[in-house]
Amino acid sequence: MIKIFLVEDEVVMRNGIKNNIPWEKEGLLFAGEASDGELAYALIKKVQPDILITDIRMPFMDGLELSELVKKEFPKIKIGYNEFDYAKQAIHIGVTDYLLKPITASKLLEAVKKVAEVIEREREEENMLERYRLEMAENTVLDRQRLFKDLVTSRIS
Repeated sequence: MIKIFLVEDEVVMRNGIKNNIPWEKEGLLFAGEASDGELAYALIKKVQPDILITDIRMPFMDGLELSELVKKEFPKIKIGYNEFDYAKQAIHIGVTDYLLKPITASKLLEAVKKVAEVIEREREEENMLERYRLEMAENTVLDRQRLFKDLVTSRIS
C-alpha cells in the first residue's frame, strides 16, 4: 500500500485533506501529518512514506528545506508541492508535482494516484531487475559447475 505523509501548517487545510479523502478506499495509507518541516522530518524518518505532500511556506523549516533533506536521505520518496511560485526550485530539488491552493480533494487525489502509479511501476521494475540478477547469478554458478565437470571428465582439455 502506498503511504502518504502530509505537511501543512494550516490546521483547517490539513484536516480537510486528511479527512475528506477516502485514502484506504483508494488503496492508499494516510501515514502521518505535521504542521511544519521540522516536526515532519523526524516523523518522515520513522514512517518513510512513498509520497510526501508539503506546503512551501511554513514556520521553522519550509517545504523546500524539508524536501532537500528528504530527497538526500530518501531519494525514492515522491514529493508534491502546493505553491506554483516555487515550482522551478522545487523541480531542481526533484519534486514530482506541484499543486495550486486552494485545491479540491478530488484534484489532490487525482495527483496522488498518478504518483502512486509511477511508484508501483518503479517497484515492479526493481523486482524484475532483482529477479534477473538472481537468475544471472544462478546461471553463472551452473556454467562454472558444467565447465568443472567437463574438465574433470576430460570432455574438454
